[in-house]
Amino acid sequence: MPGPNQLHMTRDDVRVTASDLLTVPEGDITEAGLRTNVDVGIQYLESWLRGLGCVPIYNLMEDAATAEISRSQVWQWLRHDARLADGRPVTKALVEQIIVTELQRFEGGKFALAADLFRRISLGPELPEFLTGVAYEYLD
Repeated sequence: MPGPNQLHMTRDDVRVTASDLLTVPEGDITEAGLRTNVDVGIQYLESWLRGLGCVPIYNLMEDAATAEISRSQVWQWLRHDARLADGRPVTKALVEQIIVTELQRFEGGKFALAADLFRRISLGPELPEFLTGVAYEYLD
């Protein structure tokens, strides 16, 4: 990068309105997509709890933003009574079942704690402002 920032890079061709930001996206929610959100969210949290801020997951370099999107999307789907493409509702019970199933794939590390934290930040009545805010108290 030739400078300390990219403030000189403007996108005059893009016009985003408040309405654009509030429009509910279209598209199907698949069980695979829900499972990926849970899986990646737990894996990232587990790595973060061990002191790693950027980690490779499924050949992609992931950071806190990925985990924020994963847990926020799950929380939003629950809050707005979303349905999977096959018609099943996205429920706390379904997300919990996926958490339990995904957790069985991992041994050691801090996966149990990461799963508990993901559960708290995605299934709770309120969406915590940042996932790391909830997790800081568990750092060694």
